[in-house]
Amino acid sequence: MAGSRTHNLYRRRSDREGRLQGSARQHPTAARRGPRHPVPTPADHALHELMVLSRALFDTPDEGEILRLAMDHIAAAGPYSAEAGYLKVDGDLVPSPRNGQIHALAVDRRVRELAGQDGPVTVPGRSWGQALGLRGVEGLHGYLVVTARSRPTEAERSRLATLVRHTAAALSVAFAHRSQREDALELYRLREERTALQRQLISVVAELGFQQAVHALMADVAASGGGEGAITHALHGLTGLPTLVEDRFGRLRSWTGPSRPDPYPEPDPVRQDEMLHAVAREAGPVRIKDRLITLVRPHGEILGVLALVDARGEADEHTVLALEHAATSLALELAHLRSLAEVELRLHRELVDDLLAGTDEASAYARSEAVGHDLHRSHYIVVVQWSNRTAGDSFAQTVGRAASAVGMRSLLTQRSDHVVLVADARPHARALYEALARETGTRSGTIGVSAPCDSLADIPHRYQEAQRALEVRRHSRERYGTTFFDELGLYRILGPGNDYRELETFVHEWLGQLINYDSQHHTAMVETLSRYFDCGGNYDETAESLAIHRSTLRYRLQRIRDISGNDLANVEDRLNLQVATRVWKIVLGGPG
Repeated sequence: MAGSRTHNLYRRRSDREGRLQGSARQHPTAARRGPRHPVPTPADHALHELMVLSRALFDTPDEGEILRLAMDHIAAAGPYSAEAGYLKVDGDLVPSPRNGQIHALAVDRRVRELAGQDGPVTVPGRSWGQALGLRGVEGLHGYLVVTARSRPTEAERSRLATLVRHTAAALSVAFAHRSQREDALELYRLREERTALQRQLISVVAELGFQQAVHALMADVAASGGGEGAITHALHGLTGLPTLVEDRFGRLRSWTGPSRPDPYPEPDPVRQDEMLHAVAREAGPVRIKDRLITLVRPHGEILGVLALVDARGEADEHTVLALEHAATSLALELAHLRSLAEVELRLHRELVDDLLAGTDEASAYARSEAVGHDLHRSHYIVVVQWSNRTAGDSFAQTVGRAASAVGMRSLLTQRSDHVVLVADARPHARALYEALARETGTRSGTIGVSAPCDSLADIPHRYQEAQRALEVRRHSRERYGTTFFDELGLYRILGPGNDYRELETFVHEWLGQLINYDSQHHTAMVETLSRYFDCGGNYDETAESLAIHRSTLRYRLQRIRDISGNDLANVEDRLNLQVATRVWKIVLGGPG
């Protein structure tokens, strides 16, 4: 608070300064007054300036501005300089922003040593210096530190004392006005607080009967063990609004009341997560479109959603109260169901291990919901292996963090030398790899991704595909990175083998002359042949993919025949060349 008040004290510059300085300049000269008027003396001029300054001080409501005016116009009292100024704020002496910097520490230390008394101040280059207290009826308001190059006369001392008294009096007035304003604001706040408390008391009395009814009804529901349906039925009876329960993935569990959608809309996972996060950030039920929604989350974990359909916006504070109590009852019910699922998890192997080995769908779906994952969607199996990390708990946690960081929703388990993710969406080609490279500090890692899995029964086979994709990457020329099984093409049929020299021999047997020609002449004959096969031998598509003219493609294909000695029209040559280009690209890493 002291910092805020200090800022307010010194923040404004008075627009009266111009009038003060202008008035000091407007003394008429002897020639203008005429021979019948006496010539003003320096003392008269100083007294006039003090009078003008005094009016300006008392016209200024801001304490900081008062001190600044006194410091800026100290010369009105004599040959003085204002070395420093201080205001007392919350018991502390706060220096003015106009204080000099050269001797600031010494002056500040001396002022504080005086402990509220006046006293001499020593400043190099000044033969005289005083710290003068600015005092009012309430006590010390601050200090004005004044110096002079020579000892002031009695008249100059008297004028300085007058300026100090006027400054202190102006500060007393300003502080009194400030105190009055603060007291008025506090009184207004207290009145508003009293009014609010009165309204709250009236509201509490009005709601008490309804609250007792809600408690009694929900207690009856809990005692009857009616489950979700009984809770939605009771809430619908209390509010008259359609009532529903969804699981955390947005799938309908219970509906009571009219206008139930048929079929119930399939949830969008992204929008569902956004909705859950939006509601979780608020305290109490949240309105989203035509629904009043609250989360069911015992111990902070979201188990589902309880909502009222309120298309006309009829819900009031009583409706909100009923919804909150129903959510509490539903949280107990769902927590009980959740504990049963956790017991089942402890009695069986971990869900992911069972999925990879093969398990029944009903059990898998129930258990996946217990661990907060939606297995109803298409999934991909992702196998992660890092050369400098064993697949222990630490690395598994690292993989989990990296997957979450790139937006992957997945289940995770570990094997002896790799970590397995069951992800509900196709991973980005590089995102997970780059995230793990940052987490581990090395890029020496390999990731294999299966083809999409549309049923739980396919997961064990997809796991093998992911392992195969990882093995292909590990034995390729560029062994680190991500490989997708559905992008392996022909090599999915061949499968990963232990002797890659045979593959190299095969490639060089069919493409060796073209590879050497490309290397010596900086051409792309092998790539042209590979694109030609990828496009099914279509000249126009091949030329377009290579961004060359059709005639240029014909010339290259003729050169390929001449260099390799193979006939593209021959079925056997064509098959071997196609296989060789595919292995050259996938296994051997393409050019280079």
